[in-house]
Amino acid sequence: SSAGPRIPRQLCETIREVRHDRGWSQTTLGDRAGLSRPTIARVERGDDISTATLVAISEALGLSIELRRIA
Repeated sequence: SSAGPRIPRQLCETIREVRHDRGWSQTTLGDRAGLSRPTIARVERGDDISTATLVAISEALGLSIELRRIA
């Protein structure tokens, strides 16, 4: 696991759930996002990932990324 910040659990779960809903393996998602299977596994574990990786996965799954002010 990376020493960097972890991504929120809800985000990891959403990515995994949508991948499962599509019947895709981690390899399939990786292929469609232009990423490796180990990268998909890191994302689903919540390890530190780049914004570009998150965007590629979101686009492959047909998801949008929304930034909201918390407080």
